[in-house]
Amino acid sequence: MSQDPQELAKSVSEAASRDGRRLAIVESLTGGLVCSDLAASPGSSEWFRGGVVAYDRTTKHGALGVPDGPVVSEPAVRTMAEKAADLLGADLTLAVSGAGGPEPQDDQPPGTVWFAVTDKGETEAWLEQTDSDDPQDVLRFTRERSLQALLDHLEK
Repeated sequence: MSQDPQELAKSVSEAASRDGRRLAIVESLTGGLVCSDLAASPGSSEWFRGGVVAYDRTTKHGALGVPDGPVVSEPAVRTMAEKAADLLGADLTLAVSGAGGPEPQDDQPPGTVWFAVTDKGETEAWLEQTDSDDPQDVLRFTRERSLQALLDHLEK
């Protein structure tokens, strides 16, 4: 079931304002969509530290210290989230990398998306798969799941 990203971002904003945590985002697959949603939400200047769009693999490896190997992977998103939390001074950081389609990437089928959240120094990562190989569907799915993951962490 599709959720409105602006409404999710508004809910993230309300929860972050109550919680007092500072948030940051590292995006590959979504190319800045999640950062844009958060920046446009009410009160974001109080809790949104910023984001990094690391679309190209050399940016991930160079600027974010992602280990050699595939960038659509658990080690990549874990490193991205942890590095950005440190760089941006965030308490809660989400990172996302995936195969947007229509072709596979790093031997992963289209619609494969890795997420990682670093929350107060603890990092968890997980894999989700959408059944679409249409890039717009994959982007929509990833954007919504990213915002929902932030909301879930803030509401714990």
